[in-house]
Amino acid sequence: MSKILIRGAKVLGGEPQDVLIDGDTIAEVGTGLSAEGAEVVDAAGKVLLPGLVDLHTHLREPGREDSETVLTGTRAAASGGYTAVFAMANTFPVADTAGVVEQVYRLGQEHGYCDVQPIGAVTVGLEGKKLAELGAMHESAAGVTVFSDDGKCVDDAVIMRRALEYVKAFGGVVAQHAQEPRLTEGAQMNEGVVSAELGLGGWPAVAEESIIARDVLLAEHVGSRVHICHLSTAGSVEIVRWAKSRGIDVTAEVTPHHLLLTDELVRSYNPVYKVNPPLRTERDVMALREALADGTIDIVATDHAPHPHEDKDCEWAAAAMGMVGLETALSVVQQTMVETGLLDWAGVADRMSVKPARIGRATGHGRPVSAGEPANLTLVDTAYRGAVDPAGFASRSRNTPYEGRELPGRVTHTWLRGKATLVDGKLA
Repeated sequence: MSKILIRGAKVLGGEPQDVLIDGDTIAEVGTGLSAEGAEVVDAAGKVLLPGLVDLHTHLREPGREDSETVLTGTRAAASGGYTAVFAMANTFPVADTAGVVEQVYRLGQEHGYCDVQPIGAVTVGLEGKKLAELGAMHESAAGVTVFSDDGKCVDDAVIMRRALEYVKAFGGVVAQHAQEPRLTEGAQMNEGVVSAELGLGGWPAVAEESIIARDVLLAEHVGSRVHICHLSTAGSVEIVRWAKSRGIDVTAEVTPHHLLLTDELVRSYNPVYKVNPPLRTERDVMALREALADGTIDIVATDHAPHPHEDKDCEWAAAAMGMVGLETALSVVQQTMVETGLLDWAGVADRMSVKPARIGRATGHGRPVSAGEPANLTLVDTAYRGAVDPAGFASRSRNTPYEGRELPGRVTHTWLRGKATLVDGKLA
């Protein structure tokens, strides 16, 4: 059917309303709407949000299809309530040319579970030595506006300045993986009490904070936009807060796992907890939650980093860094931010849909749930509680830190421009 009536949903957590979808657009929002000619979805007690947008996803294709593909990654995204994702550039070959970003973009269009916007590499081959074809990627069919060497830091200040100057011409943004490489050689986990006790190489907070401090000053000097990927320390929060107070055009993201998990989990030596930047301390976790609540941190981004079984089921030192996150992100945010009273559901929509769409310029996403807007929507059963079972994931990889952990909330329906991609918790 071309018409869908979502009956009695709590729009942004507010009073129950009906939402009528006609084709690819929201036709009407109100109470007691007619169901004539429409498929009816009973949404009583559930929360309706604009479709989620992830500014930081690793889809691995081309080159590491054993970990994830655009198809499996977008199916995972739809399962988690996402209608748009931004695909990081650390593929094989690297997404540093118009040809590669167009390939990823077209794969997203073909599969149709969510919109895929490629992120272009800042430097050729992620090597940090020479600027990639930023202008050509922007002018391509993919229309790239976000550039990142994520997984590697653009540590050369001159290269970073040139990138900021280049993207300023077309309103783009450089998304920085803040990690001073000389300070993190051999790092295995957060530098602190736990790393000292376990004898594992430490990843100090200053390695993140020093790069952020440099880059916000460069952005101020150039008058350009900089975005901080997966911010993880209390000190980083203070630097971003200071930069915003000066009017510097900086935005920042936090991952769900950095809002919930701490370095104490590394005592198990389970490589599922090995991630970059590493899990930090309880003090850092609390600072990140407060910063997300007060707007210092702008958005939640998953840093969905799938790996095949053999890359994680090994000794700690040899294991790959990263966690899958698309299918559990909203549940973690509900537990850490909503159930603690730090955010309401309108705030969740702002941090997980409106602002990431704005930062990445994802047309048609992050829009109000109101008449005339694109029907990109997510319906959430917030009363649900259940243990995470990765066997049921749509992602090709299973490296979740939440296996067996009880989390609240479950996405039941996702609509992309009026087309159901998830129905009753099952992919359409």
